[in-house]
Amino acid sequence: MKVGLYFGTFNPIHVGHLIIANHMAEHAGLDQVWMVVTPHNPLKKKSTLLDDYHRLQMVYLATEDFPKIRPSDIEFKLSQPNYTVNTLVHLQEKFPNYDFSLIMGEDNLKSLHKWKNYEAILAHHEIYVYPRLESKEETDEISSTEAGHLSFKNHPRIHMIDAPVVEISSTFIRANIKKGKNVQPLLPAKVWEYIDHNNFYKK
Repeated sequence: MKVGLYFGTFNPIHVGHLIIANHMAEHAGLDQVWMVVTPHNPLKKKSTLLDDYHRLQMVYLATEDFPKIRPSDIEFKLSQPNYTVNTLVHLQEKFPNYDFSLIMGEDNLKSLHKWKNYEAILAHHEIYVYPRLESKEETDEISSTEAGHLSFKNHPRIHMIDAPVVEISSTFIRANIKKGKNVQPLLPAKVWEYIDHNNFYKK
C-alpha cells in the first residue's frame, strides 16, 4: 500500500485541498492519500485555529465520498511540538507494510533543508511536490543558500507532479466569513454546512 501524507491545519479544509489530494491519488501512483490534521501546538496561542476535533471532523466530511482520500489524526497522539520525521517513524512502526511518502507544495520544498533530520526523510521516503504560484518578490527573496537547495528538484526521491495550481487559502476563507461574504463555492458543501451551523470564523 502506497500512502501519500498531506499535512495541514485544514482550518478549514477547502476545495483546493481536495483538488490536490485527488490529483495525487489519481496521478502520482499512490493507493491512498491521508489528510494529516496538524494539532494545535499548546506552546503557541492562535485564536483563529479551531479545536483539533472540529478540524478533523471537517476533513472527514470533505473526504467521505472519496475512497482514496481519508482523514488522519495520527499527530494528535504524539507529543507536541512534533516533527514530521517523528510522525513518519511512528507510522512506519504502526503500519510496517505500508510505503509512506510526503505530499508538499513547491514553497515547502525550498525550506526542506531546514527540517529536522531531512536527510533521513529523503533516505526512506518519496516526496511528491505540487506547483505553487510565486510572486516576483518571493522569487527575488530566495537567498543564495536556498537557491543551492533548489537542486532538491533533481533528487531521485523527489517527484514534481504537474497538478493544477490552486490559489485558494484558508486564511482568505476565514477573513471573508468574518466579513459576511459568501464563500460557499470554495468549500465542500458538508464543510460549509458544518461551519455555518456552528457559527465558526464569524468573530
